[in-house]
Parts: sequence; C-alpha cells; structure tokens
Amino acid sequence: MDKIVGIRKIKRKRAELKSEKKVLVFTNGCFDIIHRGHIEYLKKAKSYGDFLLVAVNSDSSVRKIKGKERPVISLTDRLFILSHFPFIDFLISFDDETPEQLIKSILPDVLIKGSDYREEEIVGSDIVKKNGGKVITIPFLKGKSSSSIIRKILKRYKEKGNKLATKAQRHKG
Repeated sequence: MDKIVGIRKIKRKRAELKSEKKVLVFTNGCFDIIHRGHIEYLKKAKSYGDFLLVAVNSDSSVRKIKGKERPVISLTDRLFILSHFPFIDFLISFDDETPEQLIKSILPDVLIKGSDYREEEIVGSDIVKKNGGKVITIPFLKGKSSSSIIRKILKRYKEKGNKLATKAQRHKG
C-alpha cells in the first residue's frame, strides 16, 4: 500500500474507516529535519486511534511559515522518509499555510498538535469538535526541534569558521 495519498483517495479511505468504526487520527507539520522529537510525537499520535494521517507542508508552504531558507529537506525527501515509519498509515501534502481545508474535507476523529499550542489556537479544532471528534495536545521533547538543530549547526560552523580565519591570519603575519 502506498502511504502517500491525494485528497480523493483519503476521502474514500475516510468513508471506509468510518463505516468500519475505525478511528482516524490527523496531525500535520513541516517535518523539515526529522529528529527524535518528531518520531516520539508521531508514535504517540498513532496511539490515539487506528490509523494515522500526517499532513506535510509543501516546500512553498514551509517557506511562507519558516522563511526563505527553509525547508532544508525537500517535500519529496520528507515524504519518502516519513513513509518508512510503520506507525504512519497515510501521508498527504498541502500548499496552504494551514491544513484547515484538509481538515474540513476529511473530518478526522482525532486532531493532534504539539502542546506548544492551546486547544483554541489549533487550526481545525472547532471543525473536529463540532463533528464529534477530539482535539489532543502532545508534549514536545524539550530541545528537540528542527530550528534548534539548525541553530546548533550554524553556531558550530560559525565557531569553526572563526577558528580557521584566526589560524589563517596568524600564518599571513
């Protein structure tokens, strides 16, 4: 089974799951540099239902949200990596800044986001709750984020660059 789906396929699958009384969990994110925090979060998200659908921001969507330097990893590669996690059942990409239209179309049973959001701030929470679903927040692992990894890399290479520049200056003199 191919995990990467389009809107028509996931809507058909959603109807099928509903008729079988199976719980569809939905979460979304950029998943730019996959790390332990992502894996722990996604595994925990799966535990709230039978099937996990992960909506992934497209490259243009990530740029709108995170800035022109992002994403570091292309959508194609992010989807490839995520498709190899056994706890993810379906992947779908989206171009908007938020997954609101997807949530309206799919109407998942459970909507999951990280605990850095309050429930009322979670895009689509009103839609899911109005349709009898649940909204759940999952704690993040402290210090585990793509942004913190990028900052660490930049700091280390800046320090290394400064050391190399100093060394080169000494050899010139």
